[in-house]
Amino acid sequence: MSTAGLMGANAAQAEELTLCWAAWDPANALVELSKEFEAESGHTMNFEFVPWPNFADRMLNELNSGGKLCDLLIGDSQWIGGGAENGHYVKLNDFFDAEGISMDDFAPATVYAYSTWPKGSPNYYALPAMGDANGWFYRKDWFENEDIRAAYMEETGQELREPQSQMELMQIAKFFQEREIDGQTRYGVSIFTERGSEGITMGATGALYAWGFKYENEPGSYDMAGAVNSPEAVEALEFYKELYECCTPPGYTDAYMEQSLDAFKSGQVAMAMNWFAFFPGLYADPNTGGDKIDFFVNPPQNVAASTLGGQGISVVAYSDKQDAALEYIKWFAQPEVQAKWWELGGYSAHNSVLQGDGFEESAPFAGDFLVAMDGVQDFWQEPAYAELLLAMQKRLHDYIVADQGTAQEALDKLIEDWTEVFEDEGKL
Repeated sequence: MSTAGLMGANAAQAEELTLCWAAWDPANALVELSKEFEAESGHTMNFEFVPWPNFADRMLNELNSGGKLCDLLIGDSQWIGGGAENGHYVKLNDFFDAEGISMDDFAPATVYAYSTWPKGSPNYYALPAMGDANGWFYRKDWFENEDIRAAYMEETGQELREPQSQMELMQIAKFFQEREIDGQTRYGVSIFTERGSEGITMGATGALYAWGFKYENEPGSYDMAGAVNSPEAVEALEFYKELYECCTPPGYTDAYMEQSLDAFKSGQVAMAMNWFAFFPGLYADPNTGGDKIDFFVNPPQNVAASTLGGQGISVVAYSDKQDAALEYIKWFAQPEVQAKWWELGGYSAHNSVLQGDGFEESAPFAGDFLVAMDGVQDFWQEPAYAELLLAMQKRLHDYIVADQGTAQEALDKLIEDWTEVFEDEGKL
């Protein structure tokens, strides 16, 4: 080979890759982690991080238009059906086989949720990148305050503790609502009520799943009557509306991740829901972190269940740099890289990390994370995910926040909406 040929080959090997994800704490950790990949591979990593409320619109538009912005995409779990069926994501089976990457090395719930389509089949379109679930955190200093504990005992006849059920969570929230602590009026909880993207669905499913809600009577049947609108589902939705009405700070009608964090960090609430992704940052917060905070898994009611968050990492089919993108996935899948990912504030889904010595002691929320990931449930992952989500967002927000109709009516109408979507898709 001529010298010019060699030069050409080397130049071709060093690529500039763009990785797309949402803009949040774990993304910053990934930038830090990826410096090692740059040093080892000679490739340059660029990042496109989009704020969460715009993330789905921006990235799904990018994929649907065959755009070349992203070589690698850490796409939301619910996009996997569309990614696979519409040819947006490269199928990774042959690559995994060739490189000796085994999905058995990752937590089963994450492989099922982030990587497979059809669900549970051994067809992989992503490597589990970021485990996540919706969990809770609370003001440990208030829960341990003797005066507050005595007042709670007097009002309820019970010890103030981390709630062991959804109903106990509401009881605690009612106790703290408009209570004066250190000269300030405080409130019970901050929960998700946002309508524009996915917020109220991600919040309310925490109650729905805990009551035993199911999307279908039989998985894959699209038979929703009696599942989506079961008596348990109605009860759960009524519960979430009451929790919103009784126990949230004034004005939290359109709250999602940022608003929940703000309500807690500003000292407004005793408890708040949010993704585990934010827990390292919350624990490190100089004002409300450290010994003032603690964490708990979404409490059960009829069953133990948590709303799934998190993402897999995929190679975008429209990329001209797929070989280099696959190199990144191979690098990221290594156990030592996964261990560092957890240290930096990412949530590894690799068994070597999750089952490693000392994992549960490595952070005050690590044990809770394992429990949560053991009981995660996700929204539809169908190619028509966006339409399905729009319908649920509307029905939930109209009932819970706008105070229109009953829970039964909201869920009945949701079945009508979803039936129409699945008929359009030829699934019904």
